[in-house]
Amino acid sequence: MAYQNITASLSAEDVKEIKAAFATIQAKLPFLVTLSVEERRKLFKMGDKSLAFVNNSLTAAQSNPDILPASFNVEEFVRDYQLAATLTELLIGLRQLTEQVDDTLLAVGSEAMGSSLTVYDYVKTAAKKTPGLKTLAEQLGERFKAIKNKPAKAATGS
Repeated sequence: MAYQNITASLSAEDVKEIKAAFATIQAKLPFLVTLSVEERRKLFKMGDKSLAFVNNSLTAAQSNPDILPASFNVEEFVRDYQLAATLTELLIGLRQLTEQVDDTLLAVGSEAMGSSLTVYDYVKTAAKKTPGLKTLAEQLGERFKAIKNKPAKAATGS
């Protein structure tokens, strides 16, 4: 669907139900972990290119269990592979949803900023003649002070 001006709202009940759905998802995935940067760095990464390798290794392990040490747990390997495949499928859907929420937030945030800038312009203009608006205009103008006070980057010449 092409982007158009967004006219929507979420009721408190909708937000509550969405958060409940998040809680349900987390409850269905009690084994999820949070890794430190160091832990992430140390782990093997199984991307799309590795999926065929892992699948072929699993087939080899199932077809030739006698070549593996007795301590190697083929059933655990099967569970790990199946869970990785399932989580990959779920992650694709979550990433699509996240991208849509992120894009919608960007679009509606831009709309709100555009409206805010219009209001700010009118407040600044009206503050010149309407008592009591000068403080409001200054308050709204705080948003732009940091931008105005930033030193300009030095031009790089060759």
